[in-house]
Amino acid sequence: MAHTHEHGPAQYGTAFAIGVTLNIAFVITEVIFGRLSNSLALVADAGHNLGDVLGLVLAWGASILAQRKASERRTYGMRRTTILAALINAVVLLIAIGGIAWEAVLRFSEPEPVAGSTVIWVAVAGILINGFTALLFLSGRKRDLNIRGAFLHMAADAGVSLGVVVAGVAILVTGWVWLDPIVSLGIALVILLSTWGLLKDSVNLALDAVPETIDLHGVQQYLTHLPGVTEVHDLHIWGMSTTETALTAHLTIPEASFTDAFLTQTANELHDRYGIEHTTLQVETGDPKQRCHNCGPLKMARNR
Repeated sequence: MAHTHEHGPAQYGTAFAIGVTLNIAFVITEVIFGRLSNSLALVADAGHNLGDVLGLVLAWGASILAQRKASERRTYGMRRTTILAALINAVVLLIAIGGIAWEAVLRFSEPEPVAGSTVIWVAVAGILINGFTALLFLSGRKRDLNIRGAFLHMAADAGVSLGVVVAGVAILVTGWVWLDPIVSLGIALVILLSTWGLLKDSVNLALDAVPETIDLHGVQQYLTHLPGVTEVHDLHIWGMSTTETALTAHLTIPEASFTDAFLTQTANELHDRYGIEHTTLQVETGDPKQRCHNCGPLKMARNR
C-alpha cells in the first residue's frame, strides 16, 4: 500500500481574531442604533452579523482542532471538525433567514417611522468593517470551505450594508417607511444565496462525496493507464477536511511486478495533478478464485 499525507491548511488565526473583534463591536453598534432609530433593517443585519461571528468562531476553532495529531481513537485526527463547522454555520444562517423574513412581513402590516440618517451612517461603517474583514480571507477562499464561507459572508454583508445605505437615502428623500422591510427581505435573499452553496458543499463533504475540486474521471483515467494496471475498482475519494482529500483504490496488476517506487510515484502524481493528499492503494493480481469483497460500483478496465 502507498500512504501519503500532507498538512496543507493555511493558518488564518490573526485574520479570525481581527474579524471576530470587529464584527462583535459592529453587532453591538447596530443593535443600539437600530433600536434608537427604529430600523428593522439594522436590527436584522445585526442578527445576520451575529451569525457570522458564530461562523467565524466555529471556523477558527475547527482550524485549530484540525491541526491536532492523530490518536489511537481518532486515527485521522480531528480534521473533519472543519466540515462540521461549515455545516453548522450554514444551518444557523438559514435559521436566521427565517427570522429576518418573518419580522419583515410583520413590519409591512405595521409600518413604523425610521431614522434614515442614523441607518445610513451605521451601514457605511458596516461596508468598511465587512469589506475589510472579507479581504482578510480573500487569498484562501478557493482552497478551504471554511475560509470561503467566511469570505462570502463578509462580502455579502458589505453588499447588504450598501443596500441599507440606499434604503436609508430613499427613506430620507421619499418618506416611504415600507422601504425598510423591503431591504430586510433583500438581506434575507442575499444571505440565502450566499449560504446555499456553503450548505450544499458542507453536506456533500459530510456525506463523503467526491469534493467539487476533484476530477473523478481524470483520476480514473490516470490510474487505469498506469503501467501494468488492467483494472481499477473500489475507488473512493472523499474529503478528510475542508482542505485535504483522501483516496483509496484497488489496482489489478496481473504480473504483480510493482515496487515501492511505483506506489510512491503514483501517490505523488495524484497529489500534484489532482490535489489528493492521502492515498492508499491495494494491488491485486486478478485471481478469479479470490473475489474482491465489499468492492464499490466504480470499476474501470483499460481498453485493449
